[in-house]
Amino acid sequence: MNIATHTLGCKLNFAETSNLQKKFAAAGFVIVDFHQKADIYVINTCTVTSVAEKKCRNAIRQAIAQNPYATVAVIGCFAQNDAQQIASIPGVSIILGNDQKHRLLEIMTSLRDQQEGHTPTLPYVNTDEPRSFQLSYSGGDRTRTFFKIQDGCDYFCSYCAIPFARGRSRSSTIAETVAVAHEIAATGTREVVLTGVNTGTFGLRQGEQFIDLLKALDQVDGILRYRISSIEPNLITDEIIDFVAHSRAFLPHFHIPLQAGSDKVLKMMHRHYDTALYANRLQHIRRVMPDACIAADVITGFNGEDQETFARSKQYLESLPISYLHVFPYSDRPNTLALKMAERVDIPVRKARSQELHQLSDRKRHAFVESQMGKTRTVLWEHTRHGDPNNPTMQGWTDNYIRLQRPYDEALCGTVTPFPITNSTIVENISFED
Repeated sequence: MNIATHTLGCKLNFAETSNLQKKFAAAGFVIVDFHQKADIYVINTCTVTSVAEKKCRNAIRQAIAQNPYATVAVIGCFAQNDAQQIASIPGVSIILGNDQKHRLLEIMTSLRDQQEGHTPTLPYVNTDEPRSFQLSYSGGDRTRTFFKIQDGCDYFCSYCAIPFARGRSRSSTIAETVAVAHEIAATGTREVVLTGVNTGTFGLRQGEQFIDLLKALDQVDGILRYRISSIEPNLITDEIIDFVAHSRAFLPHFHIPLQAGSDKVLKMMHRHYDTALYANRLQHIRRVMPDACIAADVITGFNGEDQETFARSKQYLESLPISYLHVFPYSDRPNTLALKMAERVDIPVRKARSQELHQLSDRKRHAFVESQMGKTRTVLWEHTRHGDPNNPTMQGWTDNYIRLQRPYDEALCGTVTPFPITNSTIVENISFED
């Protein structure tokens, strides 16, 4: 039988989808492209914004249109938080939240056996509270993988539905995580991106610490590079920053969510830091890693962000030594405290401010790249051929996350080499999204 998957949202979802693909492939299923006709479609969903949920619904309907007789399984965060809405779409067969989605193959097999000779009752729904944890890593890229080391969040920020979808913070032990890292190294993967919902809380339930995991992973032979995909400002300590600066394999590339450049708004968001702490963390990174790439998440148009507050927030962002922004207009999420708050910002205003901050991000990104011109950085070269088939190029990311290109040389695929940053080697019009 054929199975096709489609993943929306974060790198965590991509790691989990890959884990499911491995299970189905081991059971004899053939993995096909999502745009092909398949016997089974799996849509791993996201609920971080209303736009993300709309994309999920579109993907579900696309799968049903391609094969109305297929088994369509909808899993993940949107399934966890709004199974009823998904169940109203004719053609959906299975809905699994985050606690059960890793058991999809087992559940499908059990349902098939139970329903043999009977009229199936559909859709099958299981959205138990997420409690389990399974280490996962993505496949399909021979140079880079997303490695899920943590799940869930205890913070319950006032705008965020993810704790309801993902449950409380949890992880495996350092020993178990390092064992999977050795497994990844054995595949020949050279770069590992550590992913989670709140990665800095790794080991919280076991009495272990994130910094000790980093030190242990740095000793794994075969993995040449690590990136920390995202870490909260209050959890990226000076010890972690200093370790990355002097480690064997951890790269000078940080993704540190800010969400608002106003202490008033941060307090309304129930964030665990203020603008002074955030600026302090970035200044320390710049002191020990002057060429580091630093990304920041920003939500604009949240409750309480009047025009004066937005202007001050933008000025604060301009002052920060960041390389680029991930900008999101605030989106109402079900069950969150923000729904009960006053001082709402009109949706057109949210969108206009988002556009302003996207423009600021473009200026920051350009300034960062300009600051690196003429320097030589290490690049992990990928296998894909680009451009003219008769004269192809190859591409890769520098350690500090600038996309470069050079003439294709198969001998360099999967290797890390020094390479100059110049106008001719930079890949134009490339997104800096992680």
